[in-house]
Amino acid sequence: MRFNTTLAAAVAAALLTGAAPAAFAQTPAPATAGDWRTIAPENLLVIDTSKGRIVAELDPRVAPLAVDRVRTLANSGFYDGLTFHRVIPNFMAQGGDPQGTGEGGSELPDLTGEFTFRRGRADGFVSNGQTDGASQMGFIGSFGVTTQPDAQMMVTADFKVGAAALFCPGVLGMARANDPNSANSQFYIMTAVNESLNGSYTPFGRVLAGQDVARALKPGDANNNGRVTDPDTMTRVRTASALPEGERPTARVMATTSPAFAEFLAASRTRLGSRFDVCGVQPTAEVTGG
Repeated sequence: MRFNTTLAAAVAAALLTGAAPAAFAQTPAPATAGDWRTIAPENLLVIDTSKGRIVAELDPRVAPLAVDRVRTLANSGFYDGLTFHRVIPNFMAQGGDPQGTGEGGSELPDLTGEFTFRRGRADGFVSNGQTDGASQMGFIGSFGVTTQPDAQMMVTADFKVGAAALFCPGVLGMARANDPNSANSQFYIMTAVNESLNGSYTPFGRVLAGQDVARALKPGDANNNGRVTDPDTMTRVRTASALPEGERPTARVMATTSPAFAEFLAASRTRLGSRFDVCGVQPTAEVTGG
């Protein structure tokens, strides 16, 4: 079964609290080309659904095995016609099971869990000023992350430090069974923050456009772990690189290392005060074409 007891407990908590999804503090569109980074087409996942299109950035720095698996399955057509069989409002939407029950997967071997990763200076971590015990919080690419500080790199053999991407709204994660190394084909899209998943599940991407589509997917039965009757469907899932040129979207995202993003963070911290949080800030993305 690809829905373990830890995730079931998180579902129950989400249903009991009924918490609304965190509102993103979207950055204004940058004025200069240097404030943007363009997403490589092999890292742009296009999920066409019966409710509309979701476009997400895959990040192999964070979870190389999961990214490779999703690319492989998507570009082989594996996900086409599969459903979002489990959808919990204010939590997540899960799909990618050929059985449609939450218990299936592909014929490929299960994956080793990638709950944390090693980051170096070249990965462009930007602190948002928050701390989490001995770690600091901030951004790498489109992800909110928690990580050891840069100073720790001087005492590690690989000159890198531990980091973990956080399960903020829009994050894509691999579903798994109780065995931490049992992720295969199923994945979910977060529609709200859920800290109980951090460090226990594999995050591998984040939505750039279409988060409203994810939230609009048909919800499931609250008394049956979110199982959906007559669920919405993934009509086609590909990376942009595998689509015909005339159907290929392009995307660019505000660089979190840019001066424009730094200004936005400072303004957000002042405006939000104690409500300022890494999961409530999303760099602006522009998706065109396709």
